[in-house]
Order: sequence, then structure tokens, then C-alpha cells
Amino acid sequence: MQMKKLLFCIICAICLSCHSDNSNQKADELLQTAQQQFDNKQYDAALATIDTLRSRYPKAIEARKKALLLHQEAELKRAEHELALTDSALQQTKSLYNSEKRKAEAAHANGTATAAQLTGVTLLRMKRDSLQVQFDMQCAKIKYIHKKQKEN
Repeated sequence: MQMKKLLFCIICAICLSCHSDNSNQKADELLQTAQQQFDNKQYDAALATIDTLRSRYPKAIEARKKALLLHQEAELKRAEHELALTDSALQQTKSLYNSEKRKAEAAHANGTATAAQLTGVTLLRMKRDSLQVQFDMQCAKIKYIHKKQKEN
């Protein structure tokens, strides 16, 4: 009876060891996939793959450490891309707002400003302010990621 228990424990240990090795291998494969996605500038896909790795293989410590660094890099690249798009939209909106504001102020001074014209200027100002907030938030996000990278 004692021998059967010992044999059962040994078999279980071997099975768990094989499962652990298999898990590490699968986690490494997911990490490689995420790296390829990152290299191909598919940042959202890379982040999703890293999230899958983290949820499926919680005990694959080495792969998770490497995935954390890759996650930070992908978030940084995505944020930089979003910042560039937001900056472009912000510059265009600022320029249009300033132009329309000058026209509306001149029309207002002449007494020819229309409600639609003044509303249009107000809407452009709101859009400009919204884009400015987005821009500031993305700058803060990039700054935070840089800080975290320095800590690692």
C-alpha cells in the first residue's frame, strides 16, 4: 500500500514537471508572437497577446518578466503614435479656430455676425480644448511609462 502511494506521488510529480515545462514553452511561444507583432508595429495585437500570456501562464515567471518589458514598450509606441495624431489634429483645429475667431470678431464689430458663425467658433474652441486635454493626457502617459522603464 505504501509503495503504491509513493509510486503515485512520483508519477504525479513527473506529470506536473512535464506540464510546467510545456507551459513555459507555450508562454515563450506567445512571447515570441508578441515580439513579432511589436516588430511589425501591431501594438494593439502585441498587447493583447501579452495579456493572453499573463492570464494563461501565471507561473511562467521568466516569460512574464520579458513580457512586462515588451508591454511597456508597446504601450509607449502606441502612446507616441496617438500623440502624433492628436498633435496634428490639434494644430489644424487651432489654426482653423484662430481664423474663424478673427472672422467672427470682425463680423461682430461690423454688426454682421450670425448666430451660426458664433456657434461655429464656440464649437471649434470646444474641439480645440478637448484635443488639448487629450494631448496633455498622452504626454503624461508617455512620461509615466518612461518613469516606469527607468525603475526597471
